[in-house]
Amino acid sequence: MNVLRTIEEARKRSRAAGSRGARVGLVPTMGALHEGHLSLIRAAKAKSDIVAASIFVNPTQFGPNEDFARYPRDLDRDLGLLEREGVDFVFVPSVEEMYPEQGVTWITVEGLSERLCGKSRPGHFRGVATVVAKLFNIVSPDLAFFGQKDAAQVAIIRRIVRDLNMPVQIEVVPIVRESDGLALSSRNAYLNPEQRKDALVLFGALNGVRELFEKGERGSAALIRAAKADFERIPAVRLDYFEIVDPDDLTPVTAINKRSLVAVAAFLGGTRLIDNIVLEP
Repeated sequence: MNVLRTIEEARKRSRAAGSRGARVGLVPTMGALHEGHLSLIRAAKAKSDIVAASIFVNPTQFGPNEDFARYPRDLDRDLGLLEREGVDFVFVPSVEEMYPEQGVTWITVEGLSERLCGKSRPGHFRGVATVVAKLFNIVSPDLAFFGQKDAAQVAIIRRIVRDLNMPVQIEVVPIVRESDGLALSSRNAYLNPEQRKDALVLFGALNGVRELFEKGERGSAALIRAAKADFERIPAVRLDYFEIVDPDDLTPVTAINKRSLVAVAAFLGGTRLIDNIVLEP
């Protein structure tokens, strides 16, 4: 497995694969890998000839009071996991490599970047959109793999690819959960035992909405009220949002009469977690 530190090295390696007609699959990550990330790698291996991963904790998607400095980092462990999964090359750039001095170009997806996580994390999706576009430009993948847990990010990336005519096929892999339902996240490492227990309310509220939906409830307002009642019973968890939206443009839906995304974000102390499910009539 090649570990590449510069844009020139990554571009050269990917172009060499492309010149042989190999399909390159890219899995962008911020490291602190878990089984959710590895599921993306396995999906990439199933659909690609060459599997590339990136490890880059992107500073531009963190707000000034967020956890960039303490975000979990263990590069040696991550590289070992990727090598065992058969990844062909890993791009591990520095911040200086990805963001040269005096760079002033950003990507903002108007109308989507301010929704869901974008409302409470101003600038977050601008940072995500920009770094993903950079990675696509550097690696030139044929396919790129993302997790369903980051559903809003997926919607934004799909719009970028469509609007900018990027020749990248976006593949979305289902959420991987612990046995009790908690969605895997690198930030789960921040939780103490009591917070870990309280965090189950996210998936519990989503499941409650699913059950009501399966019993025939289609009104978003009623489903959201039921979910918020679940959170009120656990005051240690502070709800950021619980919304039902169109999965493509993230606009709220009043009634679930087509495929809809039910998305939640909540704080446990200083840790922010997200989760979602998709409902289809």
